[in-house]
Amino acid sequence: MLPILYGLFSSASWGAADFIGGLASKRTSPLRVLYLAEIAGFIPFLFLALILREPIPPARDLLISAFASLTGLTGLLFLYRALAEGQMTIAAPVSALFAAIIPVIFGSLTLGLPSIETLVGFGLAFLAVWLISQTNGTSASLFDTSTSASTGSAQRLITSLRLPLLSGIFFGFYFLLIHQATLHAFFWTLTAARFSGFAALGVFALLTRQSPMPPRETWTLCIFNGLIDIAGNGFYVLSSHTGRIDVAAVLGALYPAATVILARVFLKERTLPIQNLGIAFAFLAIILFTL
Repeated sequence: MLPILYGLFSSASWGAADFIGGLASKRTSPLRVLYLAEIAGFIPFLFLALILREPIPPARDLLISAFASLTGLTGLLFLYRALAEGQMTIAAPVSALFAAIIPVIFGSLTLGLPSIETLVGFGLAFLAVWLISQTNGTSASLFDTSTSASTGSAQRLITSLRLPLLSGIFFGFYFLLIHQATLHAFFWTLTAARFSGFAALGVFALLTRQSPMPPRETWTLCIFNGLIDIAGNGFYVLSSHTGRIDVAAVLGALYPAATVILARVFLKERTLPIQNLGIAFAFLAIILFTL
């Protein structure tokens, strides 16, 4: 049960971080939100690495963690671009699905095929991610099969999938890289990942001649976003090391459920019946993972 709990904590943390990051991004640019969030995640993990006297890992692990951070940030840039272009109902589920598929393939090749129950759980979890991310009008935009609109709809669908697919691929490789980077140390490698993240964003801001810091009134949201997000990363690493990496990734990909629930509680947004069905499938998938 421990890997399952860690995986659930990772999805809950990532979903909450996305919710908070979304609120902050309505007031300033996503780059500025991410910059302060990366710093907020860097400081506590550096403190823990020092206070607990964790041995410094090999330089190879630190390099992998830095590369993992850049991979994850690239995925975020593709995702934010997709969201900015009005593809939210497609971007969220497609990105999450492909982020999970890559570790599933990797786990099957390196650890062997999982049990039948786990395979069925994968299918239900993938379906749950898609259903939870639906909003009014999504089905109509995806499944418009009328003769006059079929060609145009297909072309729009292919175009709309490009950026989410790319973001999901980068997220999937981030899952693999951060798992590999944390084989010998936990806090130092995640600290290195965060340092690489805000350093890269700072260089990008310098090259584009813009301030990387968000407005002061958004600092609280940005800091909470960074702390909760790094917690999600930590829980994912714990899940992938105590269990199967593919199960950890699939559980982590359920993060849209937490975002939807928080939006319902704090923003009073209504959930659709199809989203409630997706949440039910997610719980059923979790039960199958524990068998």
